[in-house]
Amino acid sequence: MNSIPASQLVNRTTGKRATYLNRFSFFLISSLVLSFTLFSSFAQSRDGVGPDSRFYAVHDYRNDWLAFDDATKAYVPYLFEVQGEVPALSIPIDLESNRHYQLLVRPAADAHLFLNAALRKRLNAGQWYTFSVDSLYQIYRQPQLFLTIYGSPGPDARQLIMAYPRSILQKTIVASGDNLSVRPRNFSVYGNFFGLGLLFLLATHALLYGLYRRAFLAFYDPRDLFTLRVRDESFLVSRPMSLTNILFVLNLSFVLAYLFLFVQSRNIDVFKSRALLLDGQNFGAILLYYLLISGLVFLSYMGKYLMLQVVGSLYRFESIVNLHFFKVIQSSLLFFSIVIIVAAVVIFNIPASTGSIGALVVPFVGFYLVRLGLLYLVITSTAPIKSLYLISYLCIVELVPLLIGVRFAL
Repeated sequence: MNSIPASQLVNRTTGKRATYLNRFSFFLISSLVLSFTLFSSFAQSRDGVGPDSRFYAVHDYRNDWLAFDDATKAYVPYLFEVQGEVPALSIPIDLESNRHYQLLVRPAADAHLFLNAALRKRLNAGQWYTFSVDSLYQIYRQPQLFLTIYGSPGPDARQLIMAYPRSILQKTIVASGDNLSVRPRNFSVYGNFFGLGLLFLLATHALLYGLYRRAFLAFYDPRDLFTLRVRDESFLVSRPMSLTNILFVLNLSFVLAYLFLFVQSRNIDVFKSRALLLDGQNFGAILLYYLLISGLVFLSYMGKYLMLQVVGSLYRFESIVNLHFFKVIQSSLLFFSIVIIVAAVVIFNIPASTGSIGALVVPFVGFYLVRLGLLYLVITSTAPIKSLYLISYLCIVELVPLLIGVRFAL
């Protein structure tokens, strides 16, 4: 048998080892390259949001776009098969739940950005725009903001992402009140309602003046309001549940409901009613809400009189309950009638904007405190009542409802 020389055996063994090493090195390098590629892709998909991938995505609004449907006169989810190539798509943005985040916008073509139906910025194609949610909330003071992008049709032509920055070096757009604000013509149904509402209130006051002139002059006389000596035998005081008093209470309910809708139109959310009364409802819906609120206010006043009767019987103040109720209605009619006149001046001379609830609470709280002091002086000058009992009585029927009302109004 032929034997293989030792030198050839060594060379063959060395060649096999070299082949195995080459294969292993190729496999190791390929694995490293593949791993690096996968890691880079993953990192890019995780961090690649916004300009220079400087943001982490919180929510992508790609599938949340809404389009206006002419048939239903409402915003419906956008479907290409239904709406087709609609140039304007909208989204309600929740500002309260996204505080300290940034809103990223990038259109595929030149477009225009609208916030609450007001033109705010012209967007260039392919460029990222970053808006601070905190600054938007500070300006609009609303839990939600209605955003519209008018440009190329389809949701793929625009990107809208809620994100938070990786670095503080990212420059954001801080919204301010002096930005471009080209607003469309105001065709709000509130304008028509407020005009007709003023005519309606004028008609109800004229009707009461014509039918019950003596009572009208008594209710709307400031001198009589601040008169401390009131006659208990007066027909307005002695018969609080008469038809005359009930009609004036109903008229006061109409006035308060009108003021409530006026406050709502100024974007001031009182008693968390924003979800119920939204700007953009038709006139019939606003009228229905007006009648509903008027009924609730009327029932509240009637319920308050029953509460006065109950609390008055506990303190043995039955003789002054009717006087108390009369002064409440008289002061409310005078004060809120003046507020109606001021509101009418505001409606037709000052453009609508986002209001502050603080400016609303201060005059109303001041009115109720002045009325509380007036009631104390009138009652003490009319009947000999211990001050401690009277203060307790007024706190229960006047001060406690005021505190609870302010708490829920805010």
